[in-house]
Amino acid sequence: MPGPVLIAPDKFKGTLTAPEVAEAVAAGLRQARPDVELRLAPVADGGDGTVDAALAAGYARMTVPVSGPTGYPVDTEIAYDGETAVVELASASGLALLDPDDLDALGASSDGTGEALLAALSTGAQRIVLGVGGSACTDGGAGLLTVLGARILDANGNPVAPGGGPLAGVGEIDLSGLDPRIGEVDLILASDVNNPLTGPNGAAHVYGPQKGANPEQVELLDAALARYAQAMKAAGGRDVAEQPGAGAAGGVGFAALAALGATMRPGVDVVLDLVGFHDRLDGAGLVITGEGALDEQTLHGKAPAGVAARAIEAGIPVIAIAGRCELTQERLAEAGIDAAYALLDVEPDPQRCMADPAPILTTLAATLAENHL
Repeated sequence: MPGPVLIAPDKFKGTLTAPEVAEAVAAGLRQARPDVELRLAPVADGGDGTVDAALAAGYARMTVPVSGPTGYPVDTEIAYDGETAVVELASASGLALLDPDDLDALGASSDGTGEALLAALSTGAQRIVLGVGGSACTDGGAGLLTVLGARILDANGNPVAPGGGPLAGVGEIDLSGLDPRIGEVDLILASDVNNPLTGPNGAAHVYGPQKGANPEQVELLDAALARYAQAMKAAGGRDVAEQPGAGAAGGVGFAALAALGATMRPGVDVVLDLVGFHDRLDGAGLVITGEGALDEQTLHGKAPAGVAARAIEAGIPVIAIAGRCELTQERLAEAGIDAAYALLDVEPDPQRCMADPAPILTTLAATLAENHL
């Protein structure tokens, strides 16, 4: 087999992190072909797992206590290397931090993500990557902005309460107190969400129900976000409510774009640059990527598709490995993936695949090695 094998998977959601997937695959390849050089480069699509990918690439770790989406304390992690700091919304204001029976569609806030951004600014980084996805809140990023020094006031000049619901009473937004350091960094919004802030395709209508919002609350949140956007425009913020990505993470995308001067980039592209994927790809003879489920969503901005696209440009074949594969060979080929292997091919019991996937993944990787190396 000419050239090293580059192992660049995303997480298997709910079971293994991307670094754990990469290690399990590497173990199987070593069993079958101990002579092959391996390069491990776990990746992500800009959502949860983004900090893990940066840490695996050698970034330093900072643990920061922040306010969770409903106010209770949680620890989030920042990755930084002196020039770049990486903040992940999911671990500060994420839906996974809440019990499914304890969601707060109207009151959950993005305060913790703002606190994580403050910590990132303290590192002296020249660039901050804000990976969004999996948020518990639909507050338009109001909590984040308040933590950074903005004032969001009601008609009487009093601070608006946390959450998306209270934004229905916004009277004025004052951005003059924003931490001046935010204007001195290159803020990158890493997201693949193309929804606008409001309307039938907006943050409340599309994502509100999964955050616990009933139909009446969805309408309330949508109207509240519209009022908030008007106040933001009046405050001198960029008029970006209709821009694709403004609806990301319950409107955190809107806050970053409108008030913080962020630039939005596809999440997987940001992560591949963070981990030095181009350099790791150089000279490789095969790329192995994957995620928990290979399906139609994979082909629209998910990590395996991004990995495959870069490998194709370099003329390197790609094999995918997953918990399950729902794509036909034709669809895989369209994405540049030559073949796919699934845990369910080895272990037909989905419960066992979820309960202890690592050894099954190692067995599967050994089979892959025998067929392709």
